[in-house]
Amino acid sequence: MILRPQLVSAARCFTTTARAQAHLSHIGREPIKVPSGVKLSKTQHGLSITGPLGSTSLPLKPFVQITYPESDVMSVAVEDSGVKEQRQMWGTTRTLIANAITGISEGFTVPLYLVGVGYRAAIEADPRGTADGGCGKRLNLKLGHSHNIYVPIPPHIKAEVPSAAKIVLSCTDKHKLGLFAAKIREFRKPEPYKGKGVFVGREQIRIKSSKKK
Repeated sequence: MILRPQLVSAARCFTTTARAQAHLSHIGREPIKVPSGVKLSKTQHGLSITGPLGSTSLPLKPFVQITYPESDVMSVAVEDSGVKEQRQMWGTTRTLIANAITGISEGFTVPLYLVGVGYRAAIEADPRGTADGGCGKRLNLKLGHSHNIYVPIPPHIKAEVPSAAKIVLSCTDKHKLGLFAAKIREFRKPEPYKGKGVFVGREQIRIKSSKKK
């Protein structure tokens, strides 16, 4: 079988382009905007970030390279994007740094909605104080159980209850905020028949129709 020259050439070009793009990280190569008031300093084992809402630090792999093409712009790169570990950590590291900068400068906020008859939330003083690692306050939740649920509020979480059926959580750490919100959601997950439960943010569920005999 004889291949036409133009077909062979096209196949080679396609293969070369695919290999070149495979070593790029579309997330990792995006620059990070550093707002005013946020200071970054490279340490021996990581990156220190200080801002209006506090300070934090992130560990960095030895192959991660941090540069500043402009005074208010940070760029993340790796030594060899052809290495699988470095390619995987490229985008992950960039996302962690961007989230840390946003948390220290603006903070993260997530609302929780209590949907159901009699579902209520309130903030009260924790009689155990800080014994369980809390800040001295706790959430008193009524979620359709035979008893109230008490959840100590961690020191790094700020909780507000603007209405009986809404909780607003704030934190400088996006990961810790998500974990605490998920913990509250676990006490009454949204169910698909009556739409009751604890909804996080813009969470939506598909309501199922009950079968009638």
